[in-house]
Parts: sequence; structure tokens; C-alpha cells
Amino acid sequence: MTIDIATAVPVRHAAILGLGSYRPRRVVPNAAIVDRIDSSDEWIKTRSGIEARHWAEADETIVAMSTAAARGALKAAELAPDQIDLVILATSSQMVLGPSAGAIIATELGMQDTAAFDVSAGCAGFCYALANAANQVRAGQARHVLVIGTERLSDLLDQSDRTCAFIFADGSGAVVVGPSDVEGIGPVSWGSDGSQTSAIKQDKDFAQYFAEVEELGSDSVRPYIRMNGSAVFRWAVTNLEKGCRNALDLAGVTVDDLDAFVPHQANSRITDALARVLGLPDRVAVARDITTTGNTSAASIPLAMEQLLRSGQSKPGDVALVLGFGAGLAYAGQVVRLPKTA
Repeated sequence: MTIDIATAVPVRHAAILGLGSYRPRRVVPNAAIVDRIDSSDEWIKTRSGIEARHWAEADETIVAMSTAAARGALKAAELAPDQIDLVILATSSQMVLGPSAGAIIATELGMQDTAAFDVSAGCAGFCYALANAANQVRAGQARHVLVIGTERLSDLLDQSDRTCAFIFADGSGAVVVGPSDVEGIGPVSWGSDGSQTSAIKQDKDFAQYFAEVEELGSDSVRPYIRMNGSAVFRWAVTNLEKGCRNALDLAGVTVDDLDAFVPHQANSRITDALARVLGLPDRVAVARDITTTGNTSAASIPLAMEQLLRSGQSKPGDVALVLGFGAGLAYAGQVVRLPKTA
């Protein structure tokens, strides 16, 4: 006898239903770090566009910041925790290999027996997680998915490293993805280039570090994040136009249909180059949250979305192209409708 296995009931469209954010209390201006990296406020602003960034205090953990941002997203979406079927956390700075921080966050939010996992895709992590969430909803596997991007990159910084100590920062952004009458999240355009992993990476793995501790004791040097900014810039301005245009084509829209452009907040010069090569109309709002928030990796896109909406430059329902890119070298982008905020 042939047995038919039931399948989930798919839905046609998915959308971002609500957005929440958390920025750490401590604001660190350029003036607070220039002496350690033999630099200046003007040099940092010229190179990156950054004037200040947020660095987390001891109590502002990955879980704590994620939970705060998630509560905001749930409030904006007008949903209770028990209406969430899946939690996906994008992060590359959780300093524990297990358990999944997503599972702990779900419990902190009061969820019971909720599926949860973490995604590590560097600065593209939020868009990778968003694509997976939208597909889970469309497939009928989950009705509502909580997607969070959170980083504590200050834990991984050599604060005397002139190449990246001024760039990376901390924060969290979260969205709720659910079914919609109209499409709110276009198909993802994504890819990676593992041949260029040295451009952004942890400078030694933990096996190397533990071996150094055994041999050198207190003279051993802990792992830090390192970046070849020139290599990343060249890759970004050379390769990301294709990813952006593919995301537009997959969604069936053109740059003239866009209301906003929300790229990963890596560097203001990369943002300017992408806006120019895409030929964005002057009326399109371009996210520049990096100025006061810094580069928060997987958190940067939801935080930049929130800043555009809070400032009034964009409004819920606007059509935006989002693009995450970074370590991997990985990228992911999609066209979305901007959500409500808490």
C-alpha cells in the first residue's frame, strides 16, 4: 500500500511585518580612539564616513541586545511571542560555539518549544536569514519567523589596529516575517567568493590560539578580527553591482521603482560608489546609518532601515533594495517593502 505523506500548506507571499532595534548605551566618538590608532577624526570620517559608534557594556550581551530588538519587532508586528514558529539569529560574534543563541533568545522571550538556529554569514548574515525566513513562510513550514541580526564586534577588536579598530561596532536589529496579501520580500540574489576569505577574517583559529597558550602562556596573543580594507573595497565596487541588478530583476522592478536603498553599512565610499553605478534617482533615500552607528555587520541593515524610518526619509510600505556583503566574501540582497517600527 502506498502511503501519502502530508506536506505543509504553502502561501503565496511573505513580508516584513515589524521592525525593532537596539543600540548600546555607550557612544564612542572618533576622538576617543584616535590616539590608540595614531589617527585623526578627519582621517576616519574621510576613509569611512564614521563619526561615532556604539560599543556594548558588559550587560549588553548578544542575547540581551537581541531580546530587546526582538521585543520591538514583535510590538510593531502586533504579535505575541507564542505566535512565532521559528527564530533565526544572524551573528558572527557570539563567543560560544553552543548552544545556539537563537534558542536562548526564544526562551528569554517566553517562547515554548520554538525552533531556533544561528546563521554565520558575516555582514551578509541578515539578508541570508531574511531569505530563509521568507522561504519558510512561503513553504508553509512557519507562519511567523523572527529574524535577528546582532553583533558585539568590540569583543573581537584589537583596539590598536589602525585598519579596522575604528570601523566595527555593536548593536541589534530584528524583524518579523509573515504571510502577506502582496509580495513584500523579493527573491534573494546571493553568492560568495571563498578565494578571498583573507580579506576579512579572524586572524587565527582557536586551535592555533590554544596551542600558543600551551607554549607561550601569558605571552600568547588572543585572536582578533582583521581586514584588508583595500581588497574589500575593490571587491565591493567591482562585483556588487551585478548582485544588486540581479535582485532587482528577480523582483521585477527597476531602480526607478525604488524608494530607498539600504546597503550594509560598511563604508560610506562603498555606498556612494554603488548608488552612482546603479544610477539611483536623486529622490531615492540612501541609508547612511554608518555615520553614528559604525559597521555592525549582521545588524547593520535592520538598524539602517530603522534610522531611515525614524528620520522620516522613508515610510512603511516603501520599496527598498537591501544588500548585505562582507566576510566570505559573501553577499545577499533582495527588494523589500519597509515595515512598521515599534
